[in-house]
Amino acid sequence: MFGTSGIRGPIGDEVTAALALAVGRAVASDGYETVVLGRDARESGLMLVDAVSAGLRECGADVIEVGIAATPTVARAIDHLDADAGIVVTASHNPKTDNGIKLWTPSGKAFGPGQRDEIERRIEESDYDLAAWDELGTHRQYDGATAFHAAALADAVDIDGNPHVIVDVGNGTGGITASVLDDLGCTVETLNGQPDGSFPGRPSEPNAETLESLAAMVEHTDADLGIGHDGDADRMMAVDETGTFVPKDALLALFARKAAGDGDRVAAPVDTSLAVDDALAAVGASLTRTQVGDVYVAERATEDDVTFGGEPSGAWIWPEETLCPDGPLAACKLVEFVDTAGPLSELADEIEQYPIRRTSVEVTEKKAVMTAVQERVTEVYDDVDTLDGVRVETDKGWFLLRASGTEPLVRVTAEARSAAAAERVFDEARALVEEAIDAVGVAEQ
Repeated sequence: MFGTSGIRGPIGDEVTAALALAVGRAVASDGYETVVLGRDARESGLMLVDAVSAGLRECGADVIEVGIAATPTVARAIDHLDADAGIVVTASHNPKTDNGIKLWTPSGKAFGPGQRDEIERRIEESDYDLAAWDELGTHRQYDGATAFHAAALADAVDIDGNPHVIVDVGNGTGGITASVLDDLGCTVETLNGQPDGSFPGRPSEPNAETLESLAAMVEHTDADLGIGHDGDADRMMAVDETGTFVPKDALLALFARKAAGDGDRVAAPVDTSLAVDDALAAVGASLTRTQVGDVYVAERATEDDVTFGGEPSGAWIWPEETLCPDGPLAACKLVEFVDTAGPLSELADEIEQYPIRRTSVEVTEKKAVMTAVQERVTEVYDDVDTLDGVRVETDKGWFLLRASGTEPLVRVTAEARSAAAAERVFDEARALVEEAIDAVGVAEQ
């Protein structure tokens, strides 16, 4: 039911009002007495919010509804409103046909595996504590969540100049970025600024392909950089002043190097590029690898010497601010960086880029295949990490074999410091998956 990023799936199939009602009932029954509730711009979200709210109140929890808002806005509001948890109805960067539900703690960290498992158990067993007629939860609307978030963003950065920024909101809830940057004295233009959950301007996920219009607009104006958000603005990607998409690992390395100093650590998942290790080594810092998923990065970011956490997918965490990936905060931090350190293209060029190969192999029994992969890898290689999948360091580079959390896939990633070495490591890794498929006797789809 729960993936690493909550519940997501097609409306009317995997995600229904009945499921939303059950989630609300389970959260309230698990002892969360006051819950902040918000949603992204998808039309189906209105129905799901109503169902979640009904389930919460039916089991005695009080609901504070903040309406349509960015996910980090809702996450920050939990502690601000002295609530016990937050629920965001969102499918984040998924297609318009989908919706979902994500659960948050007062620190801004998403519910961890243990918390998710308990909610899922209650739903599967219908283990709800329905309240008496005179003990039902209350409901109130709160309209100040975005203003609170905006004030926190303004306090987190110091922009002295007048950088020209183009913000591609992606028809999502990231308009707060443009508003705050404008208030801070930047020259701001927007693309796809009207919230619309059908995402008419572009697909919700911000990447090199979907941000082509942003790149073209930046290239043909005097803009200093472009910012791109996903549907709920927990992600942020960037385009430099030449209209070039900034590689994801380069952006992670830039943020990491800026946030860390001698002896500090940065948290990032097991599929993070060697470029980040090298960038951190140059300032005396190091990378600590986590499982894939912002909840795992956020958990590691609670450790004292971890100053930043990030995922190449565009989720960036500054633990002194919030443990929620905060796309608008990342945007403001990047604009501040460019304002003080110079053109984004030059900053990105300082980060070494290494060849990386990726593919996904469809299999009918991914768990069995991964068990066979792990057995074979531990026989052949000395430096094996099984934190999340199987990650192997070789003298030529590294590779990662990892089962998808939501699809019948085994993902293969390989990286080295030369193209030839990356190809050899990738071929080794892919061969291991093929051997495992043969060993367990399942079909490759």
